[in-house]
Amino acid sequence: MKTWIAVVVAGIALVTGIGVYANIPGKVVTSTENVTSQAERGGKGHDESGHQDENSIEMSDAKVASSRIEILSAQRATLHDSIMLNGILQPNQEALVQVTPRFSGVVREIKKRIGDVVEKGDLLAKIESNQSLTVYELRAPISGTVIDRQVALGEYASEQKPAFIVADVSTVWVDLSVYRRDLPRVRVGDKLLIDVGDGGKPIDADVSYISPVGSSDTQTALARAVIRNEGMRLRTGLFVSARLILSARQVPVAVKTSAIQTIENRSVVFVRLGDRFEIRDVSLGSRDPEHVEVMSGIRDGDKYAAGNSFVVKAEIAKGTAAHEH
Repeated sequence: MKTWIAVVVAGIALVTGIGVYANIPGKVVTSTENVTSQAERGGKGHDESGHQDENSIEMSDAKVASSRIEILSAQRATLHDSIMLNGILQPNQEALVQVTPRFSGVVREIKKRIGDVVEKGDLLAKIESNQSLTVYELRAPISGTVIDRQVALGEYASEQKPAFIVADVSTVWVDLSVYRRDLPRVRVGDKLLIDVGDGGKPIDADVSYISPVGSSDTQTALARAVIRNEGMRLRTGLFVSARLILSARQVPVAVKTSAIQTIENRSVVFVRLGDRFEIRDVSLGSRDPEHVEVMSGIRDGDKYAAGNSFVVKAEIAKGTAAHEH
């Protein structure tokens, strides 16, 4: 009878919201506390649901690798004040020879083609002289590569026109265009970092020549560097870009510029801690095209997401959206 009455009272309390005490072995709770705790839990607490810390995100090493996220350490760096220049690779004219026939005549034999490597004295062609009707030989005056040929078998060769051009391509010229506003800042001997656009490491060079005249068409003047063509990496006629270094300054802590992301108008860097990325607000200082100084928020030696850091930002955004829903 008492049990039946307790059940009825508990039911009335649930409907009216009146709290009553119920005897539960080992614990005494009110019915309203019981209802509230069940509603809050929803069958599972926040900790059990895997709720994400809003200031960090978990990403395994495997996912970091598959997303091609570059992990680097914050460290001392040298920032450069520089000018970006565009230019073109040219044959070194001081190591280039135009091979012209001594006498006009008909080409009877051709031994070398464009792209052939020749040694000094190698036979290039045989020409029958119009004057003596004898055949004489055209030979390479220097060692190098045949970069042009203006004659064909059976054609007439003139002493007024080069038949072959042979160039020593072990060095090439980098001809760069400097706008008039930048000319007062450029000096012979200035350092250059030349990007040849093949994905390889930039080439160090020095400005060796600055033209005393400019171009009326482009309103630029020419600055030139002579660089070694290691592994025949450089091909004349192709465009390049170069960073001319004006000054250099060391900073105690810097990160790659690609590491800086913006979240809610804050500059942040994603620091790698174990299998997580932590959002760090940073105060930034000087910068150049590659690095930016970090005044606060990151210490020397902290590991951070450098390349593809936007992937981490996207993962954080997805986690935040999922939590709000």
